[in-house]
Amino acid sequence: MESSLARAEGEAHVLQAILDRLAELPGTVVFDLDSTLLDNRPRQAQILRDFGSLRGEPSFAALRPEHFEDWDLRRALGNAGVAAERVDALYDDLRAFWVRWFFSNAYCDRDVPIRGAPEFVNEIRRVGGQLVYLSGRPEGLLPGTVRSLRAHGFPPPGEGVTILLKPEPTLFDDEWKSRACATVAALGSVTAAFDNEPTHINVYRAAWPEAVCVHLQTDHSGRPVELLPDIHAIPDFVF
Repeated sequence: MESSLARAEGEAHVLQAILDRLAELPGTVVFDLDSTLLDNRPRQAQILRDFGSLRGEPSFAALRPEHFEDWDLRRALGNAGVAAERVDALYDDLRAFWVRWFFSNAYCDRDVPIRGAPEFVNEIRRVGGQLVYLSGRPEGLLPGTVRSLRAHGFPPPGEGVTILLKPEPTLFDDEWKSRACATVAALGSVTAAFDNEPTHINVYRAAWPEAVCVHLQTDHSGRPVELLPDIHAIPDFVF
């Protein structure tokens, strides 16, 4: 499988090669959610706009998803033209508000799919692949997460589709993703895995050496982590 993928040119060929392999030999494909299948920048923007509305800060209303370059709330608000001194004055309250509502079910329906993601994931199911949604979201977000997946046309948890969310909210994502590898492997052979965080896709590369590991070039924590060799990189799921 690796040799055929190494010969493939372009991201679309990597995705098609995964589908071709699944059609020949059914296996499991693992997907992260935030910044991999789902763009949560609209959720973040709405949370901060609501904070601004509650605090009487009209400049927050200009915030849009495209103002988020990463997970830095200060940078996003600065990109929207909010004065740095206002952000600094409000930041502790703003951050607490963001944490409360980002990790809740209330705003999950603001997420939108990464381009091509629903089509690709449904094609995996069509050719006989199993799905695992492996996310750093806490288990308390299960209702909102499933609602969002259904709304955007992703296969919901059920026959052939497993969702694994973090059992303890305080558990660091790196540790959770490492722990979950054994659970995923117990479901069957892993054909491919997708994640936007370099650290996590590197963990999968080591855990499942026969799998195709793909990095989503969206956003991530910003830690200076280099991708291991043989990890593919794509901007979206158009194939």
